[in-house]
Amino acid sequence: MSVLVHTPAHSQVAKPLSYWSDQFLAPGTLVRVPLGKRELLGLVWDTPDETEPPNAPEADKIRPLAGVLDGVAPLNAAWRQLMTFGAGYYQRSVGEVALAALPPQLRELSPLQLGRRLKRQAQAAAPEQHRPPDTTDLVALTPEQARAIAQFDAETRPCLLFGATGSGKTEVYLQCVQRLLTQSPNAQALVMVPEINLTPQLEARFRARFAPHYGEQALVAMHSGMTPAQRLQSWLAAHSGQARIVLGTRMAIFASMPTLQLIVVDEEHDPSYKSQDGARYSARDLAVYRAHLEGARVMLGSATPSLESWHHSRAAAQGGRYGRLTMASRIGHDQPTELQHKTQNNPPHGLPLVRRVDMTHQPKHCVVAPPLVQAIAERVARGEQSMVFLNRRGYAPVLHCADCDWKSECPHCSAYRVFHKIDRTLRCHHCGFAERVPRACPACGNPDIAPLGRGTERLEEHLSELLAQVRRPGTESELYPQGEPVRIARIDADTTRLKGTLASQLAQVHDGTVDVLVGTQMIAKGHDFRRITLVAAVNPDGALFSSDFRAPERLFGLLMQAAGRAGRDAETSSRSEMWLQTAHPKHPLFEALKQHDYPAFAEQQLRERAQAAMPPFSFQALVRAEARTQEVAQGFLSAASAAVSDLPQSEQWLARVTLYPPVPMSIQRVADVERAQMLVESASRATLQSFLALWHTALHATRGQAAGRGLIRWAVDVDPLSI
Repeated sequence: MSVLVHTPAHSQVAKPLSYWSDQFLAPGTLVRVPLGKRELLGLVWDTPDETEPPNAPEADKIRPLAGVLDGVAPLNAAWRQLMTFGAGYYQRSVGEVALAALPPQLRELSPLQLGRRLKRQAQAAAPEQHRPPDTTDLVALTPEQARAIAQFDAETRPCLLFGATGSGKTEVYLQCVQRLLTQSPNAQALVMVPEINLTPQLEARFRARFAPHYGEQALVAMHSGMTPAQRLQSWLAAHSGQARIVLGTRMAIFASMPTLQLIVVDEEHDPSYKSQDGARYSARDLAVYRAHLEGARVMLGSATPSLESWHHSRAAAQGGRYGRLTMASRIGHDQPTELQHKTQNNPPHGLPLVRRVDMTHQPKHCVVAPPLVQAIAERVARGEQSMVFLNRRGYAPVLHCADCDWKSECPHCSAYRVFHKIDRTLRCHHCGFAERVPRACPACGNPDIAPLGRGTERLEEHLSELLAQVRRPGTESELYPQGEPVRIARIDADTTRLKGTLASQLAQVHDGTVDVLVGTQMIAKGHDFRRITLVAAVNPDGALFSSDFRAPERLFGLLMQAAGRAGRDAETSSRSEMWLQTAHPKHPLFEALKQHDYPAFAEQQLRERAQAAMPPFSFQALVRAEARTQEVAQGFLSAASAAVSDLPQSEQWLARVTLYPPVPMSIQRVADVERAQMLVESASRATLQSFLALWHTALHATRGQAAGRGLIRWAVDVDPLSI
């Protein structure tokens, strides 16, 4: 029988292997198999036909299975087809994708150990007494929410829920899941979020809604922050059907759910759904394909959809493949008429008013404009909260010597080491290399080396100085006779390394302990901060003129999501504001943001992309190579490009597929490894896929030749998000 094992695409063993078994095992059965001197987890796979393959090994060389994991039901045909499609589309081996989709601990357990684990889990799953849900459990919906759910029920296509921040998209998800579980006694639902830090708050809402009816074990989470034992327990619960709802990050798209009928992808625009390691898959795109495979419904939700999803949700007469559900107003706000919107100087639908601060008119070297400092102080005086957003952690991006122009470059990467003042280190955020800050310039001995630029750590310190004289209302005491000073908290990757710190910091924000929250994009999306009425973006100009054509889309989405953290409470939304400190206040991106007009921004961006034949009007793949020298990396890509002429019907391929010359990546060297890339583009997705499948063999052959000697690794990234 054919058995898949975990083998990378670049190995010589990339296809199913043959093993003997003294009993028939259905495809999808989990087994233990010998491979060399090791024993690995294997997956019985579908045999293409009953005839013996022409290159079948001799019978006496085929080894028997080492064991069968009898306690786990075979993985069904739809799951296996998803693995086959994912491996083919993203140019990986099917064994690599399928075995990586299983819990890590499952690969380590013997059949006996797994049997014990299943027995303990069955004993722990004691039956609970639950009351059936009724109509009184349903939360009252706004007219827009009710209309969106009705349209979703009437649609057969995938649906894009385009809802403003604070419009109640989560409640729509909850109601759709509740209706499904009520109508079908065995149905399962998958709800996906882009980041781990958004999982706990969503899980709390789902657990409060469904645990009283279906039990605590009917809902499980799946993300990389869980322990191996927790991930195995959640996977087994979903695979057995015991878990009716699975909440997870992108890895959850591969969860085995035999009765899956609904997939929800929240914040579908988020680049975190695209994996950057191993099989570089897009969980959002696989969600749409998996729903098609299993006859399930799929809902993609966002206030700032990806341009691909927005383009797919255009009118059916124009070729749209998705339905579009719109919720333009925040909870507690009626949608204004066009006349009211024109005659009132108010933001639409209860969204925050966007103010642009022209930094060219502010004092020289000003970091936080005086009007913004005053606005934050007014919020503190009213007992409200402010959020200051800067998407750069650390104290300063670089240390600099003014005498000899030395900068804190990383010796192992083509990047600068970031200055972290708290522990007095220079730390590379790419390879992790860190060392103490030198007492003087290593090049010239000048003791006066200074930080250049600002990160969240330095911004927090600066705000403390600017707000030193501001006092919290009603906090007078013997220690602080005029009231306590402003409390500033910082949330970024540095302050949330330890387990539980993020939850603790978010709890302080929610209960009002914090007055000013400083952070990176970790705080800019998904969180329901009810007390924040002012959000400020300190330096958003960096992405306006990027060479990456997706940079404006990412910037607009990030700023609009950040603005959505302000005024989420209906009582304070009328005075909520979003401040933008920019040197380009008239930029079209900021003009659209001021009106909260995503459709206008999307139309302008899609028009530009159509003129330049960029996605979604073309389809791309990147071939990346890593080697000890840049010459070897680019030499491999050049040889691979030249090998196209040796392919069958090469002239037709060269006419339909464009291969650009290899170039160094934007960060050329990481951990002493040189990196290069080559872009492949076609106007047809099917053509690009056919070419990549045919070209894959040539890539393997090129590595074995002189051009590939010294090459560390190479990979194909289909539908890349950054170039």
